Amino acid sequence: CLPANQERFADGRLATVQFHPSAQVVMTAGHDRSLSLFQVDGIRNPRIQSIYLESFPIYKACFSVDGEQVIATGTHHKMFYVYDMMNGSIIPMQKVRGVEERFLRSFEISPDGSFMLLTGTSGYLHLLSMKTKELISTMKVNGRCTACAFTPDSSKIYSYSKEGEVFIWDVRSRKCLHKFEDEGSLEGKCIAVSKNNQYVACGSSSGVVNLYTTDVCLKENHPKPVKAIMNLVTSATCVTFNPTTEILAVASRETDEAVKLV
Repeated sequence: CLPANQERFADGRLATVQFHPSAQVVMTAGHDRSLSLFQVDGIRNPRIQSIYLESFPIYKACFSVDGEQVIATGTHHKMFYVYDMMNGSIIPMQKVRGVEERFLRSFEISPDGSFMLLTGTSGYLHLLSMKTKELISTMKVNGRCTACAFTPDSSKIYSYSKEGEVFIWDVRSRKCLHKFEDEGSLEGKCIAVSKNNQYVACGSSSGVVNLYTTDVCLKENHPKPVKAIMNLVTSATCVTFNPTTEILAVASRETDEAVKLV
């Protein structure tokens, strides 16, 4: 295959590569302050457009579930951008009322498209309405939160702390339903829930990725993993399931070619 972004390679590190939820389009965004969309045809992969965000190196960018917007956060900013692809406008969200954070970087969008979850500092999690981008509620974990994941039905949130604990929240009531310790975790790095809600994968700084069944996670405080995946030797920075829950991808950005499919 040709490089998807061959018509415009980025000048800096790419932070995000994501396929559009319904069109044959791929988005790239990164530290060179730009966000580009390409039509993926496998022959030329023509560029549709690029937008440039002045002095805003992008930390993460993500399509909305309906594919009409892109949300982008910066590496050192308390604001974020919303790019409305329907009318081509770029909307800066300078301040979310009630969110007092020095930086807004990590976020997740719920699978049903109604919520945006911002990971704050000091263990704060801010739940925003995707429609209005206004704060609905704030939750707090003990310690520092490093990663979050919604369940496929958007009813629960799994938040993984730096201390290796996973807190399970009910989205409706914003109450903590349960918490469990990730076995042998020195520092939590990434978490994913499978599309059929059967498994939870937790990746830690040692490179170990623990795979649990969700029913055990909801009951036990020290659940035993179904499998501990030891193939990464550097910190596990990304875990994700394929849509049919048959493959788990585990990766580390700290060394070249550290991507394993389980």
